[in-house]
Amino acid sequence: MGLVAANQTSPHSTLKSGILPMKARGLCYAPDGDELIRDVSFELQAGPKTMILGPNGAGKSLLLRLCHGLLKPSSGHVTWASANTSQTQKRQAMVFQRPVLLRRSVADNIDYALKLHDIAKADRPVIIDDVLNRTGLARFKVTPARRLSGGEQQKLALARAWACRPEVLFLDEPTASLDPAATHAVEDIVQTMHDEGTCIVMVTHDINQAKRLGDDVMFMHKGQLLEHASAENFFNKPESGEAAAFLKGELRW
Repeated sequence: MGLVAANQTSPHSTLKSGILPMKARGLCYAPDGDELIRDVSFELQAGPKTMILGPNGAGKSLLLRLCHGLLKPSSGHVTWASANTSQTQKRQAMVFQRPVLLRRSVADNIDYALKLHDIAKADRPVIIDDVLNRTGLARFKVTPARRLSGGEQQKLALARAWACRPEVLFLDEPTASLDPAATHAVEDIVQTMHDEGTCIVMVTHDINQAKRLGDDVMFMHKGQLLEHASAENFFNKPESGEAAAFLKGELRW
């Protein structure tokens, strides 16, 4: 993997706090009157890794997009500690299940993201080399990004986000289509980013993955947030019948 331990010096070792906490209040999303997210409220603090769990169609990915600002809520609002909209946008990142990559080299994909974050051109090469080394992608530096395997593309998406030093990283099922080895590599990167101060918010369908990575769990069902608890409490003693059924692998309609 080539990951550097969290206590070693790196351009990404220190993240300055600024946009957290994030507060979601009364979020609803009802395109064409069809209520897909209903009255969701929670607070996101720096520190714990938050896993968003729930059955297919529960609204997990929609909630992530509402928090990241990719979708506008029909009602309710998301607020950040920073009132500076530009800072808020630049201090968060999102990685999708299927990475969106430019038709450029691996290095150029990262360079473009750094340019959008107003990183001086002279400073970019050392940052690019650092994240490529730390994600095990250094040998692919000049390779066209879309020639990489699925796991390598996902690592590139994470490297690109990591290069910009986000305070918050939203992850939408980043390992859903990956084999165990690639999943392990992605989880290692996510854990290292967390160890260096990035707040992780991750949608996953994998209960075991949530147990491995999660500190907090948000459980969604039919567009509602039914539980928000520590991972220990959620997995050992879920409060809702829907969550208990989900953990047992049962289906509830």
